Amino acid sequence: MVKIRLKRMGKKKSPVYRVVVADARNPRDGKYIESIGYYNPREEPSVIKVDGSRALYWLERGAQPTGQVQNLLKITGVWDEFETKRGKQ
Repeated sequence: MVKIRLKRMGKKKSPVYRVVVADARNPRDGKYIESIGYYNPREEPSVIKVDGSRALYWLERGAQPTGQVQNLLKITGVWDEFETKRGKQ
């Protein structure tokens, strides 16, 4: 199964995350298929950048987002766009 999840990067006690598409069997910070954005919770306000077209591409092909990634997609508006497309089918 393919998941959209966060990959932790940055220094100790100073995390920065990449939003990646990865096989669910790979470890959290291991090999991934594609990087589609990043998230920096330490800045004020938090920085969230997600390539919406690539996220939609993977969601339409069955990739399952983790809870945190789903929240980030809702904030950026990608999740609502996916829900409206899914409702039309």
